[in-house]
Order: sequence, then structure tokens, then C-alpha cells
Amino acid sequence: MARLVLEQLSDFGDYTGGKELTEIFKLTNNELKSSPSNIRLSPDGRHVHVILRKPKVGLVTFDKYERPELAQNQKKLDLRLTQTVPIVDILYLDHNNISRSRDTAAVAVVYENGKAEFWKFQECKAGWHLLQTSDLCNSPRARVASVCACSNLIIWCEERPPSESTPALSSTKNKLRYCVCRRDFEVEEGAVSLGGVKIALHNNPKFTVVSSGEYVHLLPEVKVKPLMSISKFFLSWSPHNDSFTVSTTCKNTPLKKLSAKESDLKRLVTDCLGYLSTLEPPEIYDFSPTACGGLLLLLSTGWVCLLQKDGMLRQVYKLADNCLLKCGTHTSLCMYQDTLALLIGQNLHLIDVNCGREMEKIMLKKEGLLYVNQAERCAPHLLLETGLFVVVNKETDSRESNSKLKPSGLGAVECIHPGALLVEAVFEEACKYYQQRSLSSTQLTVDTLKKGGRFQAPTSLASIVRNYLTQDKLMGSLEAELKALVALEEVKGSLVRGDVKEVEAVCESLVEKEVARLLSVSELDKEALLYLNSIFSIFPCQVWRAAQAALQLHYNGEGSLSSRAPPDVWKTVLGPVMTPTALPVFELLCRSVFHFQPSWLPRFLELAQQQQGSAGLCLSLASSTWGFSGGRGVEGRENNVPLYKRALCVLSGLTSDRDQLQDLEVELLLVSGRPNAILQALRILMAKQQWERVTQVAQKFCKQSPLLNKEIFTTLLCEVAQHRDLDPYLDLLWTLCPEDLTVTTILNLVTTSSPPAPFADSNSSQLTIGLLKPLLRKVLQRETKPSQRYADILQSPSYPPPAPPRKPFDFKFNFGGNSVRI
Repeated sequence: MARLVLEQLSDFGDYTGGKELTEIFKLTNNELKSSPSNIRLSPDGRHVHVILRKPKVGLVTFDKYERPELAQNQKKLDLRLTQTVPIVDILYLDHNNISRSRDTAAVAVVYENGKAEFWKFQECKAGWHLLQTSDLCNSPRARVASVCACSNLIIWCEERPPSESTPALSSTKNKLRYCVCRRDFEVEEGAVSLGGVKIALHNNPKFTVVSSGEYVHLLPEVKVKPLMSISKFFLSWSPHNDSFTVSTTCKNTPLKKLSAKESDLKRLVTDCLGYLSTLEPPEIYDFSPTACGGLLLLLSTGWVCLLQKDGMLRQVYKLADNCLLKCGTHTSLCMYQDTLALLIGQNLHLIDVNCGREMEKIMLKKEGLLYVNQAERCAPHLLLETGLFVVVNKETDSRESNSKLKPSGLGAVECIHPGALLVEAVFEEACKYYQQRSLSSTQLTVDTLKKGGRFQAPTSLASIVRNYLTQDKLMGSLEAELKALVALEEVKGSLVRGDVKEVEAVCESLVEKEVARLLSVSELDKEALLYLNSIFSIFPCQVWRAAQAALQLHYNGEGSLSSRAPPDVWKTVLGPVMTPTALPVFELLCRSVFHFQPSWLPRFLELAQQQQGSAGLCLSLASSTWGFSGGRGVEGRENNVPLYKRALCVLSGLTSDRDQLQDLEVELLLVSGRPNAILQALRILMAKQQWERVTQVAQKFCKQSPLLNKEIFTTLLCEVAQHRDLDPYLDLLWTLCPEDLTVTTILNLVTTSSPPAPFADSNSSQLTIGLLKPLLRKVLQRETKPSQRYADILQSPSYPPPAPPRKPFDFKFNFGGNSVRI
């Protein structure tokens, strides 16, 4: 079987000062603090730059000449002795320009104070020579935190201290004192032409700017822990498309995509902060740009993920548990077309990006640095203490015979059938799964799983997928799932690429489908109900339209609401209360109706009651008992609470205009048709002194039953005895008098309801015999034997004679041992 191994390209002997470069590596962080992270290689691999940090600040460059005879007496780019300001980074400005000669190179050395030195290398002349020195930043007090080159732009993140006249900034503002700037550049024959400074983003924290293709990724500072939700997201910026994408490491789709016209980070991510505060995304340990605008991310969870240029975050490979802790903090990763090279400490992992399979693991003697050679992008290149290396196929000795990795990755190493590849992946995943749950310290291997016979699950799955490409039955069973996955990916793509209107249309369609699907379920479980609650909360407008479509609601404009939805849908809508943590479907719909069409709520309750009765889902109103009790009868149980009470509970939890709520409460009580609810509505109307509405309700519902007629009449008669507001409606009220009511009962009600004379309301007169006489005459005429005791009352004039001065006319009679004044 083919093996992937390292082949040495150079021992640094063909570089100017190669021995010094080797010595620098051997110092191992003691004197010069030169770790692999401080080394830069040119895109063609001919120049090695070592950035010196401590104790001396500077830059040393080692160059490889195409014609070694020209290396004599050439000028090196050596700034070690002259510089005191730290170097931020080195940028190759025109390495993508294929028209330029291979023996030339232009770089920018950017310093922390904003200075930039532009150097040019020409092998045929004097090696490195300085073109010019420029100020990148507008402010002399600015400090450059990170820098990169993207196409013809130099982009950097700078810190802008407050002016001395302004007070000290708070902790929050102090961490948002950075801004991201850009300048156009053009490399000319003897100089570099720079455009003006433009601010792309301000009020942002310290970002690391990373260039990849035509995109610039803004990553949070890993070493310094930012506050609140700042470190929980990162940005991808397309300067040419003028757009920003907000993403997080715990979601495979971007949070939002918007125009870069808004340059204030606070406004850019304000609507995401609430959502971000609930997340705990893994930290970014390391990163590396890809050639097509993407970005490789090594996360604290051990996952290596690929951020694609469309904003999708795809998991590629998972390191073994605690691998990062065991191997230390030094990491390096790089993408070579379809192959991922991952260096963790002294272990080099070679991964197929397409399937996540580890092709090879190579042990190194020292830490190193992965880099891309522009001439051989498909082969992993590695810089070590002993020289430069490339990954090759062990079976072929000659590099000229295409022994290196091909762009197809695995295909150049060995020909593996996709079924066999899936079998290996099954057993590798099974190894990880069983090892995590094993109490034994013995390392579990793929061979152990295959030969042991104790683990049947991976063996069975492997036998299924071994020849999966030819199994029509398996593909047929997976067809629906695959179509669903394809549709999901299309939706994700639409959300990522679409503008605001397109995203709204996609959301509208998704919500409508989900609401229709959930309302068609015969019985919603707890998880589905919680999911439906979240949809109502996140997409209120879309849900309202989706609910109307699912229930097929139609309002005819005459106060009537109809529905053509099937009974199964209404069964789901009228389902009982399942859990206190989530609102039932009926309550969710009532709340939605109230927010968007409050006047529909009584009609919706009426429609729901009709559907409940017609479907036989509960006791109909015709069979309901008179004395409804919330804690005794069958209907009072938790799962059989009347719909009107459930609707009233929704109203009680809303903060709105009190008068509007009371009007709706009255309508809901009346629509319920229940006697106690009708009496409750009547009392509310009397408390609001809406007397005309009181009489209308009384006239309508007195016809419902004799018992309800008697309750309504006695309630109103007691009200008449207390004030004169109902006097204009007395003729109507007397017609509502029940057949079995006697004069004795009437007088008893009047007696007990009238306020005593000393406490009578001075602004309203007491009930007089003249007002009561039409009612008493009507009742006495209905009796078979009129009582002679009150005959003189009926023969008295319609109106009492004028009272003598200072002596009001009093009509008294004894009733039940009490003196009664009328």
C-alpha cells in the first residue's frame, strides 16, 4: 500500500545565510523568541523571513537565488539593528501578477506605529532595496494590530486612542476603540502608489484581519478575552461586493448578511446580540486561509471546520479528545486542494477534505510550519528546523514522475472504492464512540472491531454500505431523505445569498409549511408544541398569515367567521393543555388573533365552539350544566376547561388598553352562551353604566331559558331599586318579568335592595310606587285570585297628589313586620 512521507527539498544551504537560519531555529525561544508563528515564506518559497520579537526587534530575510553566482555581495533585507518598533507583518503585494518576472518580488513591512516600508527584490540587480516609506494611518497616535493584503488593497485593524481632551472611556467603550481601514495600492517600477485611507468598520474590538481570495475575514482576538458577546462572532467582508456576513463557530449557517454601507459595528450586530448571549460557541485556536475565499478554523472542541465563501461552515475532521492539550498549543494547518494538512505539536495529519478520512499520520522530530508553494499547490509543504520538505508518495522515488499528492488527494495515493471508504469511516467512527464509553484503558482499534465479533452494530452497518452504490433498495429508501436534505441546502443557500425581500419570502414559505404540518399532526407532543411556540414568537406576522391559510378562515364582513379546515386540524387546535411551559395551540391562535385582528376574537371563539360541538370533542353547550364550577364537575378538570375561559386567560395576560380588553371580555362571555358567563358580562356592563347595552343583552338572553330569564330580571330589578339610571328602560324591563314571579317576591327584592333613607344617595331619588305600579299591576293581573290587600294601590291615581309644604308624601305599608316606604 502506498505511504505518504516527507521528502526534503532544501537544507537551507542554497539560501543566503542558511547556517544562521538554522541557528535561529535552534535557539528554541530562549534568546530571539523565534517560534514558527514568527516565520513567513514567500509564495514561491524563495524567501524566508524571520520576525524578531525579543530581546531585539527586527527582521531577517534569507533568499534563494536562481543563479547562485549572483548571491555574492547582494544586499539582504536585515532590519535587526536599526528598528525599535515591533513589526506587525510582512505582505507580498504582487505575487498574483504572473506578468512579473520570477526573480522580482515586492513586499510591505508594516510596523505597529503605522509606518510601512516597501521593499523590492531583484536578483539581477542588488537584491533587496527600499522603494519608499509611508504612513498607513492618518493619525500618528494610531497603533496597527493586524494587517493583510487583498487583491490591490492593504487592509488593517488599528487602535485609535482617545484624544487628551476627552474623558477616560469606560471599560466597554475602551474595548471598542478599534477600526478597520483600507487603502488601494499599485506597485510601479520604482515606487508604490497608495490611495486614500477609507474606514470600512469602526467601533469594533481588536480583530485579526485574514485575507483569502477576494474576502477578508475579521476574527476576534483569541489571546485577550473580550467582554460580553464580542468574541462569540466573526465577520467575513467582501470589499468588492461591499457586503458583510456575520457568523459564529457553533452554527453552520451565517447569522446575517448585509451591505457594508453600515460601517458601525454596533449597528451591524445589534439585532444579533440577544441571540449571541444565549450561545457558547467554541473558541478559534488557529486558522488558515484557503485559495478560494474560504477559511480553515481549528476550534477548541477539536473540530477542524471549513468556512466556505458562501458563509456555510462545514465540519471536516475531529481530533481525538484532549489532543490539543497533550500536544501543546503549537498548531499549523493548511489546505492543498482536496487535502487538509494539520500539524498538532509534532504530529502531521493528512486528511481528505471530501470525506474527513485520515490518509496518513506522520511523526516529526520538531515543530514546524505548513505553507503553500504557489507552483505546487496540491502538495503539502513544510518548514522544519532542518529545512524545507514536501509530502510525497513513498512508492515512487523520483519527484519528476509525479510522486507528490495529486489535486484529487486520495486518488493519487491508492484507488479506493467508495463502498470500502465508507466501511472504513464506519469502523473509525465506531472506534471513537465505543472508546469514549469504555471503562477500560486498552486502546480500541479498527482491527479489534473487525475481528472481535462483540460489536455487531458497525459490522452490520458496514455490510450494508459496502456496496451501497448498487443497492437500489437502499437508495430508494434514502431518496426522500436525500431530497429533503437537498431542499434544506437550497433553503440555506437562499437565506445566505438572498436580499431582504428574498429572505422574507423564504421565511414566509417555511413558516406556512411548518404551521400546516404541525396543525395536521393528530397529537402534538411536548417538543412539537414548544417548537410551535417558538415559531409564533419569532415569526408573528408570518404565523398569522400561515394560520389563516391552514384553518382556511373567511370573514364575510357581517360579523361571521367560517372555516373549511378538516376536523383533524381543529382537533389539534382544540387540544387540551399539556404542559405549563408552553401555550396550547388554541391559546397561541387567540393571542395571534388579538394582535392582528382583535375584533375577530369573539367570532373565532364562536367558530371554535361550533367546531368543538360538531366534532364531538367535548360536551356540547346544549348538555352543559347550569352551575359550572372550575373545581368540581367534569368540565372543571384541567383538560376540559371551557374555551371561553381559555380565551379569557389569554386576555388577562396581555398588556393593552383596559377598556378594549373589557369590551372583548364581555363579548367572549356572551359568545360562550353559558348562564354564569352571561350574568358576569351583564355585571361588567352595569359597572360601566352602559345601560342601553345592558337592556339589549337582557332582552336577547332572557329568551334562552326560564331560569336565566329569572336571574337576569332579578339582577336588573335590584339595580332599579338603587338608582334612576334605568328609568328610561323600565317599560322594556317589565316585559321581561318571569311568569312565576309574584308581587311578594318583587316587593321583597325591592325592600332588600333599596338603600335605607338615612343612607340614600342624595343625587338620585328612591324608587316610587308610580314607577313600580305598572309591574305590580301586570303581575297581579296574571294571578288567578288577585290579592285584595294591594287593591287600593292599583286604584290610586297614576301619580300621587302634590305633597303639602315641608311634608313629603309617604306611602307606607307593613310587610313581614317591617314598615316599608315606596
